[in-house]
Amino acid sequence: MAIKERMSGNEAVSYAIRQINPDVMPAFPITPSTEIPQMVSTYIANGEIETEFIPVESEHSSMSAAIGAEAAGARSLTATSSAGLALMWEELLLAASNRLPIVLALVNRTLSGPININCDHSDSMGARDTGWIQIYAENNQEAYDNFIQAYPIAEHTSVHLPVMICQDGFITSHAVENIELMEDSLVKKFVGIYNPEEFLLNPDKPISVGPYSISNYAMEAKKNQEIALENSKAVILEVAKKFKKISGREYGLFEEYRTKDADYIMLIMGSAAGTAKQAVDEMRARGKKVGVLKLRVFRPFPAEEIANALKGCKVVAIMDRCESYNGNGGPLGSEVTSALFCNKIMIDTVNYIYGLAGRDFTVDETKTVFGELEDMVVNGRVPEQYKYIGLRK
Repeated sequence: MAIKERMSGNEAVSYAIRQINPDVMPAFPITPSTEIPQMVSTYIANGEIETEFIPVESEHSSMSAAIGAEAAGARSLTATSSAGLALMWEELLLAASNRLPIVLALVNRTLSGPININCDHSDSMGARDTGWIQIYAENNQEAYDNFIQAYPIAEHTSVHLPVMICQDGFITSHAVENIELMEDSLVKKFVGIYNPEEFLLNPDKPISVGPYSISNYAMEAKKNQEIALENSKAVILEVAKKFKKISGREYGLFEEYRTKDADYIMLIMGSAAGTAKQAVDEMRARGKKVGVLKLRVFRPFPAEEIANALKGCKVVAIMDRCESYNGNGGPLGSEVTSALFCNKIMIDTVNYIYGLAGRDFTVDETKTVFGELEDMVVNGRVPEQYKYIGLRK
């Protein structure tokens, strides 16, 4: 039976952690994710969970401790944001290459400089090629649901990779929304008990974790890691199907919102998808054929699936909440256009940069983007590529 509650995104993730009752959580505080270890440590102090909380001296240490705990056979997690994720960058690659199913609660915040504590996706996008699965939430409900699905994905025998559960700093992490929680027993049964096949503290089968690999073996290890990432697509969908049975909520690699007959589609991630959906509803009421494709899973990148979802429209706005500094667009802009080209879907695209360092992205700005797409098709006016939305003059 669903439990109706009002929670912030950080509260929702912390509640999910309490329900899962993982073995070890090392963490170091950083805004806006600090509340998560704070709340989890309170659950521990109150005797509500048995998790071993490890206060460490830095985010590099928190991921190092999570790697050590996971290698020893303990279900482990941590939480961080922004510069904290950047500081543990070396360890992110080690966690993935050692095939350790750690879960990281990432509360997205811009990376310096200039120093700013508000939301964009520069932290997670900076770590996009570290080998982690990345799943993004639009709202607090999704942050809760995604975290519950994380361990069954990460620990699946055909995956064994770490998972980054991302939500937008302050926008979802601190804003309170109505949410439906599941009963503890249901969550525990869904996530299950962790029984690692290999672990350091098994005296009957000694193993080495993270050994030096000579050239004759390292390339094969990386290929196997890439295969596991590809395998995770099917596992993500399989876990989502099982999750729907217990929650009634449906998830995929992405969500298609009023795209079936859309001439103009906006592809976007995270909390701004809600803004885009509101604009679509208002424009649909005026007869405009517009829609939103909300990307949920960025790694593994669902290239073929996205290309097929977009092939019926006339033009796509690709929205990046991150600057890639390549002089040509953002990370999503590069990935989506590559996906379209490789799958021989030849439709026009326009890449926009929005919401950097917490800059507002409004319904009116969304409508303006759709208007530019329509103007491009109807009147042949090609909009500016790589345009910053809401940039002050």
